[in-house]
Amino acid sequence: MSVRHESAYKVVARNPIVEMDGDEMTRVIWAMVKQQLIEPFVELKLEPYDLHLPNRDRTDDAVTTQAAEAIKRHQVGVKCATITPDAGRVKEYNLKKAWPSPNGTIRAILDGTVFRKPIIVRNVPPMVRSWQKPIVIGRHAYGDVYRDVEMKIPGPGRVEMTYRPASGAAPQTIVVHDFKGPGVIKGEHNTETSIRSFARACIHYALSEKLDLWFAAKDTISKTYHAAFKDIFREEVDLRRADFEKAGVTYQYMLIDDAVARVMRHAGGFLWACRNYDGDLFSDMLASGFGSLGLMTSVLVSPEGQFEYEAAHGTVQRHYYQHQKGEPTSTNSTATIFAWTGALAKRGELDGTPELVAFAHALEQSVLETIEGGIVTKDLAAIAVPPIAKHVSTEDFINAIAERLTAKVGPRLALL
Repeated sequence: MSVRHESAYKVVARNPIVEMDGDEMTRVIWAMVKQQLIEPFVELKLEPYDLHLPNRDRTDDAVTTQAAEAIKRHQVGVKCATITPDAGRVKEYNLKKAWPSPNGTIRAILDGTVFRKPIIVRNVPPMVRSWQKPIVIGRHAYGDVYRDVEMKIPGPGRVEMTYRPASGAAPQTIVVHDFKGPGVIKGEHNTETSIRSFARACIHYALSEKLDLWFAAKDTISKTYHAAFKDIFREEVDLRRADFEKAGVTYQYMLIDDAVARVMRHAGGFLWACRNYDGDLFSDMLASGFGSLGLMTSVLVSPEGQFEYEAAHGTVQRHYYQHQKGEPTSTNSTATIFAWTGALAKRGELDGTPELVAFAHALEQSVLETIEGGIVTKDLAAIAVPPIAKHVSTEDFINAIAERLTAKVGPRLALL
């Protein structure tokens, strides 16, 4: 049972945060976090958008585009996890069609880079013994498989790829494959502008955080597509060579298979810039390796300085079905809480309200103290050191954080 903790004073957020509600168990947690940990202490200004799958279907997914455009206006957004429907979900929710990933749509509109960083908790050591510091993933947020075009090939025939210059010059055509029977084909693309903004964003992050920068691709096989990423990264790094030397930060390019092997033996403390699909995979690997998907932050940063914060995990479907049956759940809300604290801190930073930044940090510290004090959800109980025999419910975990937060900031909130 949730117990609301109300403060006599509230920190005021001067400007709006774009709030994007989501799906399934994370939607349930979203409401709890707002009611228990945010609203009693902060006078919020929210511009809400409901990205619940039925509402995306009702609006023909226009609500997702509207949310992304709102982030452009207000600079800061916070997003709950959402469903990207497959054929089974189309049937389950009686949808008009399998709508695209909301994250992919928002990333494309903002042309941003996703940075994912593990949340380090003292009593939840990394699964990989060598990892001593966080490994941050910088994920390119445009193109490749997420914007591809695909076709089933029904039988024998030739597939060609043609470029027709807008200038009216002669087209260029290459043969993709001469099919002898049925098959499949897909085409991927990216743009130099997007790759360059990705490289610049990663360089800026690495320099500001004083982290060594890795970039990896497979240019030995993809001698044009992957090589373009490699060459653009090198050009952008060379432009900032003096800044790298001043910050004591290094840049390394390596083949992606080499990077995967090396990361398992590295102590951490670096930024790994990844192409879109690689970043999708390796951010989940790192989240699991550092303890749990519930301990991974995610922020989308656009070239124009817009920020969208969310948890790196999904909608926790299995727990939601338990919740619907009235069964108790033990779902880790840490990453969802840190999405809110990230947005609040950035809003305070941009608006010049240090008390809002201080509140966000106090909430984060309350979460860490709760876990380190032995009050954990099921995913953390078995991997904590020492192991914790008894885990708590979703509600009890959030209530325990609220009690710590109230003790920490309640009496002196006006002085933050």
